[in-house]
Amino acid sequence: MSILISLVAFAFAAWLYLWVKRQPAQNQRIEQVSLLIRLGARTFLRKEYGVLARFASVAALLILLFLPAPIWKGNFTDNVIMAVAYLAGTLFSAIAGKIGIEIATIANGRCAEAAQKGIKPSFMVGFRGGAVMGMAVVGASLLGVALVYLITGDGTAILGFSFGASSLALFAKAGGGIFTKTADISADLTGKVELGIPEDDPRNPAVIADNVGDNVGDVAGMGADLFDSNVASMAAALVMAGSLDLRYGGTSHVATVFCYAALGLLASVIGVMTARIGKKGNPTRALNMSTYVTTAVYVALTAVVTALANLEWRIWGACIVGLLVGVVIGIATDYFTDDSKKPVHFVAGASKSGPAFTILSGISYGFLSTLPAMIGIGISALAAYKLCEPIDPANSLEYAMFGISMAAVGMLSIVGMIVSNDAYGPIVDNARGLAEMGSLGDDVLEITDELDSAGNTVKAVTKGFAIAAAGLTVIALLGAFMSEVNSAASSLGLPGLTGFDVMNPLVFFGMLVGAAIPAVFSAMLMLGVDRNAQRMVAEIHRQFREIVGLREGKAEPEYNKCIDIATAGAIRELIPAGLMAIVATIGVGFIGGVEAIGGFLTGNIVSGLLLALFMSNSGGLWDNAKKYVESGHEGGKGSDAHKAAVVGDTVGDPFKDTAGPSINTQITVISLVSSLLSVLFLTYSLF
Repeated sequence: MSILISLVAFAFAAWLYLWVKRQPAQNQRIEQVSLLIRLGARTFLRKEYGVLARFASVAALLILLFLPAPIWKGNFTDNVIMAVAYLAGTLFSAIAGKIGIEIATIANGRCAEAAQKGIKPSFMVGFRGGAVMGMAVVGASLLGVALVYLITGDGTAILGFSFGASSLALFAKAGGGIFTKTADISADLTGKVELGIPEDDPRNPAVIADNVGDNVGDVAGMGADLFDSNVASMAAALVMAGSLDLRYGGTSHVATVFCYAALGLLASVIGVMTARIGKKGNPTRALNMSTYVTTAVYVALTAVVTALANLEWRIWGACIVGLLVGVVIGIATDYFTDDSKKPVHFVAGASKSGPAFTILSGISYGFLSTLPAMIGIGISALAAYKLCEPIDPANSLEYAMFGISMAAVGMLSIVGMIVSNDAYGPIVDNARGLAEMGSLGDDVLEITDELDSAGNTVKAVTKGFAIAAAGLTVIALLGAFMSEVNSAASSLGLPGLTGFDVMNPLVFFGMLVGAAIPAVFSAMLMLGVDRNAQRMVAEIHRQFREIVGLREGKAEPEYNKCIDIATAGAIRELIPAGLMAIVATIGVGFIGGVEAIGGFLTGNIVSGLLLALFMSNSGGLWDNAKKYVESGHEGGKGSDAHKAAVVGDTVGDPFKDTAGPSINTQITVISLVSSLLSVLFLTYSLF
């Protein structure tokens, strides 16, 4: 069933792709700029994937030699399967990102031109363009996991596939985030603050790089991120499901995981098909409504199948708890980032007193916004644990942890719709810039601004959702880690794990180190943006100084120079931060063993979730506060409040689009590294 529904999703994605491509494209200037964006995105992706291919080759060789056991001690076939599964994970994730880039860079121009006919046709082009990415990401993740399990029948091989997806996602999100924020910050600071020219003015040398960045960061990067989260949630659930099936016989637990994941993709297909907006409709409401429809369809489908197939209702309950908490977290995030809500208005008002107050108020609301999501993740984990604990009192811990993994599967069940909404954001953002460069007039700009504002809000919601989903997933992966350790300990005649005692100095040591890693990881990424943006600002200044007539619009800027700076800097900066996190995990494992790794993962999860939520939400808040001022409030464009809001947005950019959404991928990667190396940590450690 999983493979069949994956193929249905791919067929639907192909239909959406052709529908978008058939939309009118008559403005030559828009087509010309759209082509520049497409070529820039392809160039970056080609260079990034080239670097990642070399990294993946080295990682695959190490996996072949050492996992699941050293090749000279274990079974040669198992090591080969693990290495091939890892490479398959990277390949599937890369393909999903490539598909998203291709459609997004076609849909942006079509969306801009459709705005001449009104908000409804423009919205439909942007949303359906994003839905191609949604269907491709979830179809590829479900198909990949199903094929690997069908061929190997081994949950550990799924962890290898998931590690491939996660490692590519980590570097793709970091690289794309550094690229996009390098260009965005440079374009904003030199254009709006220094020169007083509009956001997407074609005179700005960074404007094309900025539009390219929207795609490589928010389409390919976020697609890889949610691909990774979806695969990781299924991997954790399948490891524990396989263990339960081994204990009780049959395949009912594994079948439950695949059944609920496949129905989630089917619900997303139905949700995308039913998405609509009126002629004067609200795009934010339309996007949220499509999510609610998908949620309701999923609840109904899974309830019917659970009754007909006589599945365990407690496991269904855990799944639905995860799903509903995901929606609630999205609503809470929407409150703190939507430009129609009080927090955005307050930050915009504070901007009249200068950028210091913009930043202070944004940081404060960003920290406040973490509480609902953190409580939500805690409640969903606790509720799922308690729901599934009584299924079999003799194995209550195993079933309780399986319940948490199914809550993660439930939260990510509608990820097809979530990715569709997220990819809509950069498409309409590009459309706004193309409308300005194509001189389509103020009425069109007003429509694209409204679509873009909805995109910003929804992007903040999807980032919050992705982080919350990663939180539940890694709690489930902690269960998978214990399952892997206990399986190995049993075969080696060693005592297994029943939990992690904080009073144990090894556990506490690991917890402190793990809590520090997200902060160091974030700092490395944001310093990368800082260094790269300074190089680009210098290049923009050079062009305005040396190219005669550029300031007056009589000469063409050298767009490619800025694209090259963003690309080279992103490639240079993307590897060190990810390697640091992986090396730290391996170091803690070989120093303190599996108990230290338990503490390390716990500290990393709590610290990482807090930082990721704070940075994503405060960044979205600053972005929409700036747009709220630009729409005519608190003095409007060119006012002191506007300049202060731009500064706030500049701080928020690397928060929300580079470090924040990369942290959840970092958490997943180190959780998978820990599970894959659990046997080595169990048998070789200093203490």
